[in-house]
Amino acid sequence: MAVAVVTDSSCDLPAELVAEHHIEVVPLSIRFGDEELVDRVDLTPAQFWSRCASSSTLPETSAPSPGAFETAFRKAAAHGPDGVVCVNLSSKLSATIQAAQAAARAVKGEIAVRVVDSRSVTMGLGMIVLATARAGAAGKSLDNVAAVAEDLSQRTRVYGTLDTLENLRKGGRIGGAQAFLGSLLSVKPSIVVQGGAVEPGPKLRTRARGLAWLAEKVAADQPPGDVAIVHGDAPDVDQLRGLLAAHVPAERIVIADLGAVIGTHAGPRTVGVAYQVA
Repeated sequence: MAVAVVTDSSCDLPAELVAEHHIEVVPLSIRFGDEELVDRVDLTPAQFWSRCASSSTLPETSAPSPGAFETAFRKAAAHGPDGVVCVNLSSKLSATIQAAQAAARAVKGEIAVRVVDSRSVTMGLGMIVLATARAGAAGKSLDNVAAVAEDLSQRTRVYGTLDTLENLRKGGRIGGAQAFLGSLLSVKPSIVVQGGAVEPGPKLRTRARGLAWLAEKVAADQPPGDVAIVHGDAPDVDQLRGLLAAHVPAERIVIADLGAVIGTHAGPRTVGVAYQVA
């Protein structure tokens, strides 16, 4: 590998893809009260959703330390690449990229590191990381691999539909009365990632309408590459995959588990799609 790739655990990449492409993943931490757990090391997505179901308050997330990124950079560099490209969760949503930038400064002169803001979340970030890793393995220069990530950060789309307003209520984003009314009316809020921030999308009346809206977004954009479906323990992933079948070949659909970092705010049974446009 000419250029190694590092990212953080908010990317939600399936473990088999991380291993296949030799990607170093620096985990964030999740706190349930006084208990701190390392994302996807001490706490799998399934365990996270199980704990959330029995908790009256939301867990909290914290960014990795600069030291954690420095360790990852040194590990990646031990295999002799020309340099390292680190692609991170949107800087508008987390201090994670600041830790990566501090680590890059700490190894300056020893390891050439380029840190890139994905301007995205969950598998939006994951898809950028995959493409960057492929470019690194193809022998492109460090600057060219970083340029791939920068370019894709402008062309990545992420849309999601939430199944419940409870996590927004617990997190203080909406009041209890609003959450109750939304549930009473079966409102399914949606989200759109724009400019590195998570913005509200249309309010959808039913779960089925939410899934159809996601499929419509993919159909309208006609992504030339793979499409990721990411979900928080959702029972109807196959239904969305079926809706996408007319627009995306089955072999181009990647299924991923929504982890604790983004799932804390989105809530259980959230379903989203992530892809790049031409």
